Formats: sequence, structure tokens, C-alpha cells
Amino acid sequence: MNDIAKIFIEPEEVINFLKSEMNLKEVYENILFKKIIRQVAQERGIILTTEEIEAEANRQRREQHLEKAADTLAWLADQLISAEDWEEGIRDRLLSKKLAEALFSQEVEKFFIQNRLAFEQVILYQLVVESEILAQELYYQIEEGEISFYDAAHRYDIDSDRRHKCGYEGTIYRFDLQSNIATIIFSVPPQQLIGPMKTEQGYHLFIVEELIPAILTRERYQEIINNMFKNWLVNELNYLLYLSLPNQF
Repeated sequence: MNDIAKIFIEPEEVINFLKSEMNLKEVYENILFKKIIRQVAQERGIILTTEEIEAEANRQRREQHLEKAADTLAWLADQLISAEDWEEGIRDRLLSKKLAEALFSQEVEKFFIQNRLAFEQVILYQLVVESEILAQELYYQIEEGEISFYDAAHRYDIDSDRRHKCGYEGTIYRFDLQSNIATIIFSVPPQQLIGPMKTEQGYHLFIVEELIPAILTRERYQEIINNMFKNWLVNELNYLLYLSLPNQF
């Protein structure tokens, strides 16, 4: 991989490649996002300590299994970046995280409470067939114990992947489902057979294996604050672009 660095590439070639791959806009936006983050962080007096930077560098070394300084230098060379480039990237990521915390840490719990239903999940099994008659017949057979839901899904579901998984759909958020279906699924006790319900796909039978209540875990906290920060960045960029437009009046 290090031999790649010996092949000289003009900066214009990089730009033309990004254009041809339809990636130039994304790169341009990310550069502007970085400028916004640095400027607002400076205005708010947000700084990074040497200890914070070293801790993040050590975390990345462990992640890459880089035990020696020579291993780190070889890894950086393989990525075609210098130690200074690496440190700058670490600074930008940590600064972004600290700014997000400064802006939105007090808003996350409020947002979570207001949108608690959106964070509920179920472990869901589903069986879909084309015929209403077959769906009704399977419903009665399952209720009477003549066949299990999972055997029925394995035999009759119209989707081959779902047949192989005996109807298993996975862990599903409320918004992953049609609103009328979600309303019923999230109000019925686990292990109760639901259906048949008609959609454009066919006639559905459902079983909820488990209802997973909405809990503000560390992962969910980070997900919410990341989304808030991303939306804020987009709005800030749009405002700057608006200010840069020539006066139309």
C-alpha cells in the first residue's frame, strides 16, 4: 500500500474524481461543517486538553491493535497521512463531540420523554400470504395448536428469506411499521397471535415475542444527541449559505 504514495496525483485529479463519483458536494459540506464547529467552539470557549487528545489516540491504537510506536507510524503511512494529520482529525472529532454536549446535553432527556413512543421496540415475527382464506385458516390452525406459527411461516410465507427464518423480522421500531399495524402490535401482549391484517403485500399474521420498553440508555442518548447536532449543523450551514446569497432586492 505504501507504494501508492509514490505515484503523484495532482489535486485537480482528486477534485475531478470526487465530481465523477458525485461525492464532491458531501466533501464540501463536511469541510464547511468543520469550519462551523471550530468557529462556534472558539466563541464558546471550548478547548481540548493534551490528556483528552492522548486518550483518544490511545483508544484508536488499541482499536487498531497497534502496540508499538513503529506499528502506529506504519499504519499512518499506509493511510497516506502524517502524525500531524492524525492529530488534527482527533482534535476535530473531539471538538465536535464536546460542542454537541455543550449545545444539547440538557435537551436529550426532554426530547426522549416527549418522543418516548418512537423509541419502543418489539421483537417481531410475521407471516404473509396472498390469500385471505389461507390467512384465516392458518390463524385458526395456530390458535388450535394444529401447527405452530413458526412452522406455518416456514411453509407458507411468500418471502423466501422470511420462510428460512420462520417469520423472524427482528427488533423493530414503531415507525418501521404502518401506523395502523403499529398501533395494534404495540398494544397487544407478547405471544398473542395478531391478524389477519391486509396490506399491499398480502394478508399478515404477527406474533410479538417481546416488547422492549423505551429506556434512555447511553447508546440511545448518543444517538439522540448526534441527530440533534447533525440537524443543527445543517441549519447553520443553510443559514450561512442564505447570508452569502446576493441581495435580490
